[in-house]
Amino acid sequence: MSNIKKYLPLIVLLVAIVADQWLKFYVKLNFTLGESVHVFDWFQILFVENPGMAFGWELGSKLFLTIFRIVVSGAVIWYLVRLMREGYKLGYQIIITLILAGAVGNIIDCVSYGVIFSESTFYQTAELMPVAGGYASWFMGKVVDMFYFPLFTIPQWVPFLGGEIFFSPIFNLADSYITVAIFLLIIFYHRDFNDTIERYTKNR
Repeated sequence: MSNIKKYLPLIVLLVAIVADQWLKFYVKLNFTLGESVHVFDWFQILFVENPGMAFGWELGSKLFLTIFRIVVSGAVIWYLVRLMREGYKLGYQIIITLILAGAVGNIIDCVSYGVIFSESTFYQTAELMPVAGGYASWFMGKVVDMFYFPLFTIPQWVPFLGGEIFFSPIFNLADSYITVAIFLLIIFYHRDFNDTIERYTKNR
């Protein structure tokens, strides 16, 4: 395997994290909370923040979620390093890399955004490294989300869901990395996942 292929997962990891953070910084510094840009009828850039998990879901305390993300990311790093050392299928390495990039991207928000940004409000954009200090302490930052796909409104005659917007979650690039990677993992690489997990756990 050439050097480029050997280190391609690390290159993908770096590029993916930088892209995710660049977009979040741009939105955080240029959008007021709730501000949106209408791209298409079915797609908007809409700035929201959430203290919970992907797609705005919440589960447990903020500190618990952040620590949980870090622990899981550590396990994924260990797993990816094993794959790279063995020269495992490059496509599968990239899938695992995208999952790691998504996790790390949102960890950065949780760990540092409360310290390096001022509060975003409905009337004022955030400031980077404010003199008065950030809006929260370390590990208590909010995750920046911006992708909104109100694909269509469910017809009124549909029981219980009539009038609701189909696919209302708002998410970010990091969430997209994880979602796409897991989809590809299930469709194309589930055997690789099962085989490597079984082999690595037996050899510990």
